[in-house]
Amino acid sequence: MPIGLIQLARARVHGHLWPILQTAVAAVGAWYLAVLLGVEHRPAFASIAAVISLGAAFGERRQRAVQLIAGVMLGIVLADLLLRAIGGGLPQIGLLVVLAMMAAVILGGSELLVTESAVSAILVATLSSTPEVRLLDVLIGGGMALAVHTLVFPPDPVLAVARATNAVFGELGVVLRDAAGALAAVDVRRGEAAAQAAENVQAHVGELRRAILVGSDTARWAPLRRGTRAELERYARTVGHADLAARSARELSRNVLQYVRGDRPAQSELAGAVRELGLAAWELPAQFEEPWRSGDVLRIALQAASRATAAAKHHPEIALNQIAGQVRSIAIDIVRASEAGETDHGTLTEDSTEELLADLPLPQPATS
Repeated sequence: MPIGLIQLARARVHGHLWPILQTAVAAVGAWYLAVLLGVEHRPAFASIAAVISLGAAFGERRQRAVQLIAGVMLGIVLADLLLRAIGGGLPQIGLLVVLAMMAAVILGGSELLVTESAVSAILVATLSSTPEVRLLDVLIGGGMALAVHTLVFPPDPVLAVARATNAVFGELGVVLRDAAGALAAVDVRRGEAAAQAAENVQAHVGELRRAILVGSDTARWAPLRRGTRAELERYARTVGHADLAARSARELSRNVLQYVRGDRPAQSELAGAVRELGLAAWELPAQFEEPWRSGDVLRIALQAASRATAAAKHHPEIALNQIAGQVRSIAIDIVRASEAGETDHGTLTEDSTEELLADLPLPQPATS
């Protein structure tokens, strides 16, 4: 197999291997538990119920996971009873699909769960002929899925939060990079790209909030994950500042787009400040694993804010002053987020950050 295909396969498997292993453990565990309880000679139904239930619960908080697993179990039982009441046949299968999918929608399931509910209901409703055995199979499979999801092999609560944080500040860096490119070359397309990326940042902030809720819930209920609470709290403290930065980035991208659409002159100096601030945004997530990087984030963000202020003074236009003000605002939010992510939280105060921005020497214009 070519090396490129191997690398592509590794990239696709990375991040999915753990859920795959969890599903395998739940399926095998449900099978053996059903055998021990004397349910069936070949209790495939319990394994299928475990796989379906665990698939519905991935990435959900414990309470939500319980609701979805209970919903899957109820749907399977109702599908079985319905087939026994109205018999088999194509019309009955069609009605079964409609009811199963509607139940998944009512439960608030994803598109994947909605589709899976219809497929699984048809499949599992024909694997056994004893209603009492079927119900016990479903209980075994759902219970095994819940145990694997929350107790035996809970997901790493910090991993999803770290990825969501990278997505927020990575996309923020993209906004600033494209905005800088638009200012430097008066490029409308780059300005439009910055505006689109700014909308994505706001969506990523919402995903970060959800990841923190799921991670905190996992750490609370998983015995082996309790030591991660402090680390999750570090990430949680950055959410408010990330949200403010996202809002400012959206305003900045709109103002940049309006400026370049007005056929104004290029602004290389201000573009350099915006680009430098993007580097600070890209640097920030790394400090959670390498705290010494926080000093770099602080230095780059404050220098970008000072450069933007100097650029606005050289070109005293309202539009440029607005952009410079938003650069300054984002720089403050990045510094706040960096401060909040420190292990020794509270090293800076809000006033001290403002003073750092005010007192930092402005870059001097080059002299000939």
